[in-house]
Amino acid sequence: MAEVFKDPRKRAYLNPEGADRPLKSPVPHGTLKTARSYRLGRIRTELKRHDCAAILLYDPVNIRYALDVSNMQLWMTHNPSHYAMICADGPAIDFEYRGSEHVANGIETIDQVRPAISWFYFSSGSRLAERVEAWADEIADVLREHGGGNRRLAVDKLEPMGVDALRRRGITLIEGQELTEHARCIKNDAELDLMGWTVRVCEAAMARMYERSEAGRTEQEIWAEMHFENIRSGGEWVETRLLAAGPRTNPWFQECSDYVCQEGDILSFDTDLIGPYGYCADLSRSWPIGHVRMSNTQGQLYAAAREQIDRNLSILRAGMSFREFNEKSWRIPDKYRSRRYSVALHGVGLADEWPSVPLHPDFAKAYDGRFEENMVVCVESLIGEDGGRECVKLETQVVITADGAKRLDSFPWEEF
Repeated sequence: MAEVFKDPRKRAYLNPEGADRPLKSPVPHGTLKTARSYRLGRIRTELKRHDCAAILLYDPVNIRYALDVSNMQLWMTHNPSHYAMICADGPAIDFEYRGSEHVANGIETIDQVRPAISWFYFSSGSRLAERVEAWADEIADVLREHGGGNRRLAVDKLEPMGVDALRRRGITLIEGQELTEHARCIKNDAELDLMGWTVRVCEAAMARMYERSEAGRTEQEIWAEMHFENIRSGGEWVETRLLAAGPRTNPWFQECSDYVCQEGDILSFDTDLIGPYGYCADLSRSWPIGHVRMSNTQGQLYAAAREQIDRNLSILRAGMSFREFNEKSWRIPDKYRSRRYSVALHGVGLADEWPSVPLHPDFAKAYDGRFEENMVVCVESLIGEDGGRECVKLETQVVITADGAKRLDSFPWEEF
């Protein structure tokens, strides 16, 4: 039996009142109200910058950002029965799933609540064309009433029949995801406070996972600990199922299974957690099952991953272009190239968001941009060899300041 090296630092991230109790948010409601006002203002600023009269939102995350209303978000991603329309110089209208209009009660960002007209095939069947026309008439009426003659409407996501119906009414459609992504990318202090609490919940969840990373448990059993802590502490969902152990870590992107973890297996995971207030904590860690000492090979993988994270954190600063970051970033050794991660870093807010900056071998495909103060990004590393047994996955979440990158998470790295 290998000697156990259980890290007491991680236990400190459980609820100090006891592991059987959920965490309770200390964030005042006034902070949430401040964040709501700021976010809606960011959307309207982008509308005016792009000379759009309004934006029509179907993506539940964009609706949450603009209005802070949440209604069956995962279901709505594939059953579009909830949408919103934000006017540049007019009302913010929440079109709620019929019968659930009350979920918008008391949210000060919302000026009007109307029942949504659902026209995807499941809901409308043979009456699809009829419902599309009724829906398009209402959108056109709002634009006519509050657009001041401007017929430019930004749209984030829309089915083809809706696009055609709005264009028949003389509406010019503008790519709306550019507007929402650039609105979302800069956080104020209130947003950072809300996100900080999601990170705290996520770290408590990781502490639960660490405690239960024992031989004989399945990947799914360990992954369930994160869901449990997130949900009971006011979180919402997890976007992926990226947890694997031992040989299932290489190659990466195998979702958790009924694989029974063996002592000494590396456990690697990516939280992709949507926590309290709808914010994302996107953190990755790797550690040995059974809390035993890493093998020499595992230690080498882990050391390389830490080197990548530390180097890329050290160079980040406000005003740096993506190209300059790439030129100064950590160079992945050839033996790890084939198992490299898809990005060096990416933005994060209510979910993953703009920008996405690839690693140096892939930078020719990158787009231009510049890091700005109060962007939040996740710095990533995936280290493994083609034909090797395991991969190590690490990721940390940081806010970019004038003085560099400030980490929002503090869950301990492994000692090796």
